[in-house]
Amino acid sequence: MTDPARLIAFHALRAVADRDAFVNLVLPGMLDEHHVEGRDAAFATELVHGTLRRQGSYDAIIDRVASQGIGSIDPPVLDALRLGAHQLLSMRVPPHAAVSTTVDIVRREVGHKPVHFANALLRKISHNDLDGWVGAVTEGLDEDDARAIKHSHPRWIVEALREALAGHATQIDKLLAANNAPPRVTLVARPGLCDPADLPGTPGLLSPFARVLDAGAPGDIEAVREGRAGVQDEGSQLVAVVAADAHVDGADERWLDLCAGPGGKAALWGAIAGQRGASLVANEVQPHRADLVRQGVRRLGNVEVTVHDGREGPWESGSFDRVLVDAPCTGLGALRRRPESRWRRTSADLDQLVPLQEALLTRALELVRPGGVVTYATCSPHLRETTGVLDAVLTDRSDVSVESSHQWWPHIDATDAMFAAVLRRS
Repeated sequence: MTDPARLIAFHALRAVADRDAFVNLVLPGMLDEHHVEGRDAAFATELVHGTLRRQGSYDAIIDRVASQGIGSIDPPVLDALRLGAHQLLSMRVPPHAAVSTTVDIVRREVGHKPVHFANALLRKISHNDLDGWVGAVTEGLDEDDARAIKHSHPRWIVEALREALAGHATQIDKLLAANNAPPRVTLVARPGLCDPADLPGTPGLLSPFARVLDAGAPGDIEAVREGRAGVQDEGSQLVAVVAADAHVDGADERWLDLCAGPGGKAALWGAIAGQRGASLVANEVQPHRADLVRQGVRRLGNVEVTVHDGREGPWESGSFDRVLVDAPCTGLGALRRRPESRWRRTSADLDQLVPLQEALLTRALELVRPGGVVTYATCSPHLRETTGVLDAVLTDRSDVSVESSHQWWPHIDATDAMFAAVLRRS
């Protein structure tokens, strides 16, 4: 009988492939439905997340071993083989168990016909370790192609991240490796509602509101359940901190989060605003994401949630003292947290996202008053989405100056690769 954890992992991979599901949304429901918890739930989680993170490496190996190449393998069989490869090459699962349980999944979920093929292929993979296989399949490739396989990233992302590192391009291998390391769970204590010292874990490295969990589930923490604290990457917290700490001339009473969903930054920023007697308009274009914002800020009486296209909202020009634009982006800064996203995004996505980012920033600069500040942020270090947007919007504008810019990195700061720039309107 196929064990539940592996079967759930297989179905989660199929949901990602067939329905474009997000792992962080689909997997917990599957675990709850089948009453899988504790060590079995942790095993299933590592199977899914680890397999997706290393999919590029495993696909190159499977392609080398399969007699007719990876393109000849039916998608459900391929997902099972990826699960088997992950157990063989990256987990402490005995080879016989990794092979036999994977073959059981193929037999149960696909049928008897591909069983012999799956068994033979996995046995061949078990004859070498991951480093040995990577060395074999990257021999003769150029550096970026080899990196793409070794670190399991599409080549275009490897190139983009190397360019974003600029003078630190020698760190590209460390960055790619960091993207494959599961991030620790970070909590945020919302000021005025919760003190960081009242939360479990250890203090964050950079954010004064952060606590890093050593173990346990965030949902078991009373402050999190009550909305006084939340789960939020330290890089995301830092964007809110930078946006709040920038000096403004004169009144500092009206703040606007132009793209507030799903609400983590809005909750922290709104809590900081509340401590200063300021109000926050948290705007989100998608109603279901606006509902998530409302849930996140439910303990804050100074936050109004609105639903508008940020480019066309009903606000008057110059009516805000601070504006935060956490723009929709490729999400290349959160690859360690969203393992499936690297295989969904393409460089062509930038052609739709960059004009939107430019339009949102342009609108934000209209909405902030002279003497106020706009913070532009993306969860992506891609130069087209960061400095490229700033250059495009600020060209020929003498009334706006870049006061500061920040780029945080997983391999340096243990955060998502967040970018933030503070712009002052004169």
